[in-house]
Amino acid sequence: MGEFAAWEVIGVIDTEGDCAEWTFPADPGAVRTARAAVRTQLRGWELDSLADVTALLVSELVTNALRHATGPIGVRLVRPAELDDGLRVEVSDPLPDLPRERAPRPDDESGRGLQLVAISSRSWGTRPGDAGKTVWFELAVPG
Repeated sequence: MGEFAAWEVIGVIDTEGDCAEWTFPADPGAVRTARAAVRTQLRGWELDSLADVTALLVSELVTNALRHATGPIGVRLVRPAELDDGLRVEVSDPLPDLPRERAPRPDDESGRGLQLVAISSRSWGTRPGDAGKTVWFELAVPG
C-alpha cells in the first residue's frame, strides 16, 4: 500500500484498471491516509500533474465527511472512457444530508471546502445513495 499504513484503511476495494477505491475509518488520520492513497494511485496512472489539486480536494471532502458523519468514508478515483481527458473523484459517507455551498465570512474558520471544490474542478455535484451520499468532482487532465 505504499506510503500509508494498512491499519489506517478499512478496505482497499480495488486499485487496478481505471478505478481505485478505498474505505477509511471516520478518524482524523483518514485525511492524511486518503491523500497518500490518492497520490500513490495517480502516480501509478502517470497523472502526477493532478496529484496536488486532487489530494487537496479529497482532503477537503474527507474533512467535511469527518465533521458531519460518523461512519466509514469511501474514496473512489475513476478514469471513465467518456472522460478520456479527465478524472472523476468521489467521496462518500453514510450521512444522507447533502452538503450545501456556504458563503463564509472572512473571519470564519470553516465553510470554504465546497467553494474550493467548485472553483478547482471542471464540474462537481452530489448524489444521494442507498446508505448516505456521494460528493464528486471532475478534473481535466492537462495536455
